[in-house]
Amino acid sequence: MEVNHVELVMSAVDPAQYPTTGYPEIAFVGRSNVGKSSLTNVLINRRSYARTSSQPGKTQTLNFYNVEDQLYFVDVPGYGYAKVSKAAREKWGHMIETYLTQRDQLRGVVSLVDARHEPTEADVQMYQWLAYYGLPTLIVATKSDKIVRGKWNQTVSQIKKSLNLPNTDNIVMFSAPKKIGQDTIWQWIEEQAFGEDD
Repeated sequence: MEVNHVELVMSAVDPAQYPTTGYPEIAFVGRSNVGKSSLTNVLINRRSYARTSSQPGKTQTLNFYNVEDQLYFVDVPGYGYAKVSKAAREKWGHMIETYLTQRDQLRGVVSLVDARHEPTEADVQMYQWLAYYGLPTLIVATKSDKIVRGKWNQTVSQIKKSLNLPNTDNIVMFSAPKKIGQDTIWQWIEEQAFGEDD
């Protein structure tokens, strides 16, 4: 998709605040500092539209980005950050679960993992949870430019093994600085949101 218009229209914590336009939605999940904002910025051709932060746990709401008046990207709070209080984590967990399990407009989830490390226990739990609810999921391995290209197959195999991925689920190696994987991710998003193959 050629992106010219993007607008952050809503920061929601509860279903009453979700947009009511009915556009399809794609959610982005991943642990704190995995690169969700960087991925979003690359996909929408912006340098720093989605807020990137060196402080983990910064995103505390569901942020709805209107893309071309056709769909929403939904930035979900990062998980697995220890310095957030237990009460806050439980509150986020409930907010995220409510959105992911009850939102009719949700067409798919982009789940981010750090390509440089084996998926964490929290990554595995998130994937198992998405699979349990039958949500179409694309695994995106961020920061791939930090890994020698010759080791990418090994990285993909490790992620598949750790998450116990069925062969039908996709993994995309992604690099924000080099824009690697951008087109493949967009293709998946368009197929999920609009049923298109191009």
